[in-house]
Amino acid sequence: MSLKYTCPICGTPLGYEGLCWKCKSEQERKAVLSWASEQIKEKQDGLIRNIQRLADMEDPEFTDFWHLLGYRDAITPEIQREALAEKVFYPCELYYHAPGDVRDGLIATIRETKDPGEAGNLMMCLAIQGDDRALETLLELEQNPRPWQRKLYVGPSVYAQCGGWTFDKEGRRTQLNFDTCYPMVKGTPGEESPVRIGRLREDTCPHCGGWMVDMLVLDGQDERLKFLGLDGIMTATCCPNCVGFLKGPAFNRFTPDGGVEVFPSELFDGGDKMKCYIQPEDYQKLTGNPFVLGKTDVPLFYGAACEDVNTVGGFANWVQDWEYVTCPRCRKPMKYLAQIQWDTVFDGAEGTLYIEFCPDCHIVSMQHQQT
Repeated sequence: MSLKYTCPICGTPLGYEGLCWKCKSEQERKAVLSWASEQIKEKQDGLIRNIQRLADMEDPEFTDFWHLLGYRDAITPEIQREALAEKVFYPCELYYHAPGDVRDGLIATIRETKDPGEAGNLMMCLAIQGDDRALETLLELEQNPRPWQRKLYVGPSVYAQCGGWTFDKEGRRTQLNFDTCYPMVKGTPGEESPVRIGRLREDTCPHCGGWMVDMLVLDGQDERLKFLGLDGIMTATCCPNCVGFLKGPAFNRFTPDGGVEVFPSELFDGGDKMKCYIQPEDYQKLTGNPFVLGKTDVPLFYGAACEDVNTVGGFANWVQDWEYVTCPRCRKPMKYLAQIQWDTVFDGAEGTLYIEFCPDCHIVSMQHQQT
């Protein structure tokens, strides 16, 4: 069936007149990035006046919040104090690095609550706040569970992962994400980049027979990527057709000279074979995508509230819940590295590929989530 319209910016065929969703999102982001200081202040004041509407996911407050946080890093202590006063504990990102008085208010509230739902939200708020007092409080709850914890599926150390960190039974912190974030942006033809999304390999998938793909290749020696602590090339390899059908993440081990060892995996249905749904033109689009590493870093939540941004570092836009994979070799939690939104690199795909790695073992995990 041929579609009547096309996006006037990118030419994508559409069933309606206007911009495609990706171009609309990009225009919206550019508009937010061009806000003057007076516009930012107006949005901040609107949040303070109507903070309860944020908890109810009402617009414009809900959208304004994510724009302020993700694109402008402009959530103020005044917004956080008003949220605490009105007992607004969602979204938990409201409390990212909140000041000590707000943190203490969260701690006092979680000690008083008897409601498991509110307690779960408060643990996420403390995780996002993330300082040592927050850790001590979550550790105390882990060691001395409250009655409401029996109604929750996971313990405080897992809730801590919401903030990009966790802790062991002795209270030792493990950082699970990076405090630097770079976007992958559309480059110009032939532009060199230390990051590559989608490089076709010569080997094929044992499950579907489709081509294996180096989904992400990055050069850790580039000055912008020094924050990753890599001493060479990191390569994340999987079958883009099967990664969403596996019982667990896809794994590979990388070597700094660009080598890759792909680990065996198992399909959810237990079968050895499945159909390859990716067509030759899809592989061509995936491996010919225009993305390069952005020239400057961006706020840590830049890619956490939109479906058209690929990022390295920072926080992920988890479609479901956050999920930090255990390294199959050392059994430590892996560190979040990057996200690739599938439909930014080829048509007809849904969801997001999350890439994590173990810096000690040089093992990469790739997992897929979608609605």
